[in-house]
Amino acid sequence: MTGILPLLLATVAVTATSFASAASQTAQRKPDLADIAAGTYEGAVVADTRGGSQSDVTITVKRVAKNVVEVSSDYDRVPTVRIGLTRAMDAILAARPGNGFLIEQAKDPRRLDLSIDGATLIVRKQD
Repeated sequence: MTGILPLLLATVAVTATSFASAASQTAQRKPDLADIAAGTYEGAVVADTRGGSQSDVTITVKRVAKNVVEVSSDYDRVPTVRIGLTRAMDAILAARPGNGFLIEQAKDPRRLDLSIDGATLIVRKQD
């Protein structure tokens, strides 16, 4: 049994060091476009190629990687998608075609315009 205790203590020390290192890296990383965009938004589906408008829609934008967000909705018609982000002048937008994502920071930094699977949404960031 005496051989197991030092091994167990060493494992605990390595694990604690790993957690501390990961927490330190997260605290030291520079915020990116995904951090700026992350949050809860509320608004409406203003146009939909497969149906009508829908009010009181909640969108959640979550940072999943550097300049990448996951967009999900409480409205079943809008699927969860991952969108890479880029900056063009004062705007944060989708880095690739497919899904639309636009925040015009100089005009209204709380407004997010989305186009996902034929649905166009206009939502506002909540506090």
